Amino acid sequence: MKINGVAIEDTFAEAFPMKATRILITARNETWAEHAARAMTGFATSVIACGCEAGIERRLRPGETPDGRPGIAVLLFTMSNKELIKQVQNRVGQCVLTAPTSACFAGLDADAGTPIALGKNLRYFGDGHQIAKKLGTRRFWRVPVMDGEFLCEETTYVTKAIGGGNFLILARDQDAALAASERAIAAMQKVPGVIMPFPGGVVRSGSKVGSKYKALPASTNHLYCPTLKGAVASALSDDVGAVLEIVIDGLDEASIDEATRVGIRAACRGRNHGVLRISAGNYGGSLGPFHFKLRKILR
Repeated sequence: MKINGVAIEDTFAEAFPMKATRILITARNETWAEHAARAMTGFATSVIACGCEAGIERRLRPGETPDGRPGIAVLLFTMSNKELIKQVQNRVGQCVLTAPTSACFAGLDADAGTPIALGKNLRYFGDGHQIAKKLGTRRFWRVPVMDGEFLCEETTYVTKAIGGGNFLILARDQDAALAASERAIAAMQKVPGVIMPFPGGVVRSGSKVGSKYKALPASTNHLYCPTLKGAVASALSDDVGAVLEIVIDGLDEASIDEATRVGIRAACRGRNHGVLRISAGNYGGSLGPFHFKLRKILR
């Protein structure tokens, strides 16, 4: 299979089960909603060392938010409910509560899954001056702060999710790989229900499971490192000078399918732009039960 002359390898991305929640952050204007969301999703590229994988799902118009203000939808992914509870409390408490004019709401309905604390524990920052407010079946907390009050929904909800969807862009050089990745991310950011958690959505340090050093759970994917082509049994042909990976976390398989499809098509502008092949990272099916077959998705 080829798209605009770019070969699509007959392989699959191997992904694994995760837990996720969506949180809506609003503020007086888009600037402060963005500040809060970016702070909250900082240092959240990989569960290997960050505790969670998080990112901005999309910007919200005032008509899409509970309080009628500009907002941002954020997705957080972890390997367990326990870790998600910890990450939500720490990140909302340190990054959203602290942001001027901010408010915070659940972005998933009660039927999505298990409820976990959102403002339920953060209310204690009010030192006894906090006030509960109930609208219909939803409960909120109003916590006094120095610019007014922080409004936060009491709970959010956890849903089953998928982490580790991915594809690899094999290009002639670094410039071509980066340009293709940027095109892919621009297209993928329009797909709801997914995030690409690495910086700018792109990762250069693709990894494999394990290492020669026992203390490390993961190490560089040496088969795809261009500088090692003469030293290892490389997966790269002589004309490949750079490889970049796009990792996708999603709320369901359909969302990751769609993000993969639009991302690869955007990346494959053509061989004359330096993109040579599209591949994906997998471990023969031993890492996770979700297998995103590139050719099947693109067909």
